[in-house]
Amino acid sequence: MRALVVSKLGPDYEGVSVQEIDRPVPGPGEVLVRIRAAALNFPDLLQTRGEYQHKPPLPFVAGMEAAGDVVQAGKGASFQPSDRVVGSARPEAVGGSGGPGAFCEYAIMQSPRRIPERFSYAEAAAFGTAYLTAYVSLVSRGQMKPGEWVLVHGAAGGVGLAAVELAKVLGARVIAAGSSDEKLKFVRAAYTPDAVVNVTAGFKDRVKEITGGAGADIIYDPVGGDVFDESVRCIAFGGRLLTIGYASGRIPALPVNMALIKGMSVIGVRAGEYGRRYPEEGRRNLDAIWSMAADGLLTPHIHAELPLDRWREAYDMLGLRKVVGKVVITP
Repeated sequence: MRALVVSKLGPDYEGVSVQEIDRPVPGPGEVLVRIRAAALNFPDLLQTRGEYQHKPPLPFVAGMEAAGDVVQAGKGASFQPSDRVVGSARPEAVGGSGGPGAFCEYAIMQSPRRIPERFSYAEAAAFGTAYLTAYVSLVSRGQMKPGEWVLVHGAAGGVGLAAVELAKVLGARVIAAGSSDEKLKFVRAAYTPDAVVNVTAGFKDRVKEITGGAGADIIYDPVGGDVFDESVRCIAFGGRLLTIGYASGRIPALPVNMALIKGMSVIGVRAGEYGRRYPEEGRRNLDAIWSMAADGLLTPHIHAELPLDRWREAYDMLGLRKVVGKVVITP
């Protein structure tokens, strides 16, 4: 089968290529899935550089999450051939590579979910990571309450749009923040936040104005850098600043006197690790987001669908901040 293999780490994908590798065979309780769509996430880009916290041994097959059709079920598996499923690939199963292995034609899945009837393969593949990140951030870690002001940075990205939509569904008042007027125009039209803010020339005064001087109760930050620094200046007393990632490239530092003055909390969020540490809570979180998806309350936005041979174009779209929502690769 064909797969996107990372053989060497570096800044310009020099060690990344489409290669022929062996098709895996499912073991007991596992299923072999023909991949119809696999979503590209920012960690996928970071992993090609060796800059993500999880560093698979080389070589590895790239990709975190995928959707497709069951073609073979191992003994005891609760799925049948032709079932539409979504999930993550078993790391060691894809060509023995040791990587996440979603950007390939076939993958082993151990605990997939059935795709809601209303979802396409692309929507199913693009849903899990983004919306689980948003749910763990806002609900499990942020303890968000209806009526609270939630400032979402990177609102046009995959995890940002998910947070905007989820916060609105759960009754929060949402400020969508980003650096592109064009992208924010789309977010406003499609997801109806209570306000939008362009952060390019600063945003703390505008956030305070929108919130009647109080500041945001929750700040959702997958950007880091200068955005984090200024967020500290417009958080409400007792607010929660959720640090999710550092797409800006700079990991910020907090003057702890600001935490004292504001009575604020800085809360780190790793949604996948949260589920591994607290499996029962992790299952409840997944059940919650997929239930909302099946009920039509949550739907990811697909920016583009590209075949496997155009993987570099997909990665460049994400790296150059051209994406609204998610890019999906269709092996």
